[in-house]
Amino acid sequence: MKYTVITGASSGIGYETALAFAARKKNIIITARRSEKLEELKKEIHKISPESDVVIIISDLSIAENAYSLYESVKKYDIETWINNAGFGNFASVGNQDLNKIQKLLHLNIESLTILSSLYTADYAEVEGTQLINVSSGGGYTIIGDAVTYCASKFYVSAFTEGLAQELIVSGSKMQAKVLAPAATETEFAKRSMNLDQFEYEGRVPQFHTSKQMAGFMLDLYDSNKVVGIVDGLTYEFQLKDPIFPFANRTTRTE
Repeated sequence: MKYTVITGASSGIGYETALAFAARKKNIIITARRSEKLEELKKEIHKISPESDVVIIISDLSIAENAYSLYESVKKYDIETWINNAGFGNFASVGNQDLNKIQKLLHLNIESLTILSSLYTADYAEVEGTQLINVSSGGGYTIIGDAVTYCASKFYVSAFTEGLAQELIVSGSKMQAKVLAPAATETEFAKRSMNLDQFEYEGRVPQFHTSKQMAGFMLDLYDSNKVVGIVDGLTYEFQLKDPIFPFANRTTRTE
């Protein structure tokens, strides 16, 4: 039995991605902080695909050390696809940002993602058909005012994942690494970024995709041989692309 791991699966893109993969009869490992949301998701998955095995793991990846225990807890499963979706944003100028929140953002968006990506790559780089998909952002390719630190964290995700994809290609590895870069998406993102109890996208955000639409784009990226799946920030068209950042392949010579 093969499994798809999805972090940050309790809401938004992660939640809908789990349903999208379940519709393809995949077995799913879902992880997040909120157990009640994951139990709800498990019920929804079984409505779509009663035969799919669903494993719930509660983990707070804003504590980077938890990435190691999460990976250890799934080592007994054959993992076909790993999706690092967990992450959150922040809207504030650099001089006014809440550094306690920023530390958690960096632990989650950068450290835990790097640890999990590295561990998965070490174990599965030579396994046919495996994929690592990291969720970045349009803000991982364009710096947005009052979201500089968040964008910088997502620039890291984009550069790290594109670089890993290039390394895998150069080494002839069987695993594929890919990066999904959404633009504004109707999730809990804005609410958490602005520390609000509620946020309505309709009427306040000129253009946005639903989480279900983004999950569809995730599948488009999964099915493709491209490295980047990105939403154009102006047209909101979803595009599949080769790596965007320049890559200099370092060759080691022994003479």
